[in-house]
Amino acid sequence: MSKKGKKAPRNLSDEEQLLLFQQKMLAEEEMIKKKERLLSQFLKDKLAKEEHNSALNLNKINTQWRTVLREVKTRALRKDIEILSQTFERVVDCKDSVIKSLAKDLSEAEEQYAQALRSHLHSVDQLLALQRCRLNLLEESYNMELETLTKEFETERKTIIDQHEKEIRYLQDVFMAMEQNYIDSEYEGKLEFQSMWDDLKNKNLEEKHFLRLQLENVVEDLWRRFQDALKNYTDATEDRKVAFETLRVKDEKSAKEIEVQMKKIQRLQDSISIVKGKIMVHSRESEEQNQYVRDDKELILVQLRKLKAQRTQVREISQENLVKLTLESNAAIKALRKIVDKGEKILKLAEICRKFETEEEKVLPFYAPTLTPEEQEEIEEIQPEDLTEELAKVIADYKGMENFWKRYNKVKLEQLSLQHRHAQLLEINGKLREMLKQYLDGISVSDEVLSQLNPLFIVNHRSNLTQPLSTPATQPGDKKPPPTYNIIEAAHVISHIL
Repeated sequence: MSKKGKKAPRNLSDEEQLLLFQQKMLAEEEMIKKKERLLSQFLKDKLAKEEHNSALNLNKINTQWRTVLREVKTRALRKDIEILSQTFERVVDCKDSVIKSLAKDLSEAEEQYAQALRSHLHSVDQLLALQRCRLNLLEESYNMELETLTKEFETERKTIIDQHEKEIRYLQDVFMAMEQNYIDSEYEGKLEFQSMWDDLKNKNLEEKHFLRLQLENVVEDLWRRFQDALKNYTDATEDRKVAFETLRVKDEKSAKEIEVQMKKIQRLQDSISIVKGKIMVHSRESEEQNQYVRDDKELILVQLRKLKAQRTQVREISQENLVKLTLESNAAIKALRKIVDKGEKILKLAEICRKFETEEEKVLPFYAPTLTPEEQEEIEEIQPEDLTEELAKVIADYKGMENFWKRYNKVKLEQLSLQHRHAQLLEINGKLREMLKQYLDGISVSDEVLSQLNPLFIVNHRSNLTQPLSTPATQPGDKKPPPTYNIIEAAHVISHIL
């Protein structure tokens, strides 16, 4: 029974074994999922703690950095204040010296001005004396010439007066003779005129008397005819006279009405002329206003066109700038995403590499620089004036990444050393394999072994095989080892470049 009980679990069917295997797989998957959940929860908690600690540390670093910056800024400001005070004192001293020199120049200029004024006044006095002498001489000459001219004028005046009196007496005599001749000719003319007038008067009286007699007869005849015509006219025009009287009365009334209407028409014409004048004035003013409005409209339209052109230009420029900004922003976002991805990748690689660090590397992550004291002194003796802007930027960039490049160089050196060691070990392994094969070929006898080189064939106590070396030194027939690389620090290279 004990044997049967022991053998029963071994004789399971395939289905039962499959179910058991599936149950085991499910249990393992559940355990794996549970472990993954626990691990993810642990990592999330750890990440939250790290973020909180990083935020706190960042705030602490910022506060300490602010204090350091404030101290540096205060030192710099104090130095600037000292320099400014020194420069101000220097400027004040310079200004004082300039003021003193100007005051001295001013006093010298005043002395020179006083001396020049004295000399000028002396020369003016001399000129005045000369002018007075000249005026006296001119006055004397003027008086002499005036006396001579008065004497000549008096003589000429006397001669002219005498001649004038003579001419007046001559003219008076001529006037008296002419007046006497005129009186005689006038009397003779009057006598002739009187005789002729009397003759004409007598002739006219005779002709007038004769004509009056003739005209009286003609007038009497005409008067009779006129009276007859008047009688006939009055008889014939009695009715017309009455009608004329009525028409005359009507005419007077109509004349009065016409006069009233003419006065009204005159008033209306005056008002029309006034209105026309007002209309003309208003039309002129309206035309001027319309002209001003048209000019303003044209100016506004020109300004509107300019503003529209400016608006379109600004809109095109803004659109171009917007397109450029979007392109640049997209490029910047892509570059930042690449940088973020690269940073995340670097952080992940750093976390992975952190696991493989030794205790010594964890305690001392940065090795001491390999530069000699002489090289350090050469780097310190380099003056910043000798550096160009590009080299200064490169140095400034390398200063922040110095520790990183130290670790990178250390890792690169270890990688190269491991590659070199791996190549050496591969070479030794190949040689050992070859020796093992030769040994196996030596202890076994077959056609293939006999057809090839065999260590059993010994001639003159020497085998026809090459002897293996115990050291990894290279032989003339062996392959060349892989090349080695000398890794040099960047600071050392820059110091020699500069």
